Amino acid sequence: MATERERAREPEELARLWVERANEGDAEGMAALYEPDAIMAFPIGQDHYGRDAIQKAFEGMLAKFSYFPMEKSLPTLRLDDIALTSSVPQDNSRGRYQVARRQPDGTWLRVLHSSGYFGEPT
Repeated sequence: MATERERAREPEELARLWVERANEGDAEGMAALYEPDAIMAFPIGQDHYGRDAIQKAFEGMLAKFSYFPMEKSLPTLRLDDIALTSSVPQDNSRGRYQVARRQPDGTWLRVLHSSGYFGEPT
């Protein structure tokens, strides 16, 4: 039986939940933060379509990296049920941004995510 995971009540909470689940090695939980048909670019030029493909990408990432720091968030830009979030990367990436959409139940999920180029941690 799957446990009920915390859901983002605000788009800014998605980053914290992502980091917590990444540091727990929970690729399935990380992918649960995305809409079923979301798209993630990781790294730039390699797109992953849908939650299953995103989860597989996270499984590969977690096989290489085991710690993810919480990055400084930049101001969120909102328009109705859409939000653009971003953070200042602490690794060798060239930028990180996400588009989230409010769900019918009021929670938020990512629909677009670009992590930029992901190099070796500094």
